[in-house]
Amino acid sequence: MAQRRSHGLVTAVISLSLTLALSACTGDRDDDAAARSASPTAAAPSPSPSASPSASPTVKRSPIPEKMNLQRTTGIGGVALTFDDGPSAWTPKVLDALKARGVKATFCVIGSQAAAHPDLIRRIVAEGHTLCNHSWNHEFKLGTWSTAKVRANLQRTNDAIHAAVPGVPIKYFRHPGGNWTITATRVARSMGMSPLHWAVDPQDWRRPGAGTIANRVIRGTRSSSVVLMHDGGGDRGQTLAALPRIITTLRAKYRLVRLPDAL
Repeated sequence: MAQRRSHGLVTAVISLSLTLALSACTGDRDDDAAARSASPTAAAPSPSPSASPSASPTVKRSPIPEKMNLQRTTGIGGVALTFDDGPSAWTPKVLDALKARGVKATFCVIGSQAAAHPDLIRRIVAEGHTLCNHSWNHEFKLGTWSTAKVRANLQRTNDAIHAAVPGVPIKYFRHPGGNWTITATRVARSMGMSPLHWAVDPQDWRRPGAGTIANRVIRGTRSSSVVLMHDGGGDRGQTLAALPRIITTLRAKYRLVRLPDAL
């Protein structure tokens, strides 16, 4: 009897031990699951890749200027100062500054401005400067137009210049903003005008200060450089103030020349 009771007790103890062990294991698994559920990293599904921004419309860009054989240098050794977007109220002051220092330059004129200020076109020519066609009204996208429309725009500009000074040579065309296209260069050349770019751009139209304009021109200029500045399109007081230093410094190293009328 005692043996049966002892055997039963042992059996009960073993059974209880097994139950507790199984319960502990189950509890461990539940705790692990709870921990995973509480963990953002484990519980959250893998994030999907961020949606790509909407692709910008494909823009057909013109070949870089070097691929179009644009004129960036004078070809005659000297440095050329060029002035865009006139004639304007600032043009006489720029002309005065050039005349006082015996410098000839090249003026890339807007057709509508030439029509409004024929007297200034006449003065530019009378004082020995070269003229350049800079479109009728500074149309940035001119080169994207049809060949016929580009030609009409350039011809209208030339006609306005010739209304002021009949027969004056116009051997250069500069595209507004430098936004050159094959169409623009081809039309310009077919009209006897060289596509005129530049080698130095101080971005004087941003009005960064006369000192900055002068520094950018002086540091960027090399022999035969074509330098871009502006005598129209806004307040050109800083450009005017920078001119004396630009001229004095460049002339100590280079000849300052106008671009030739004959190409």
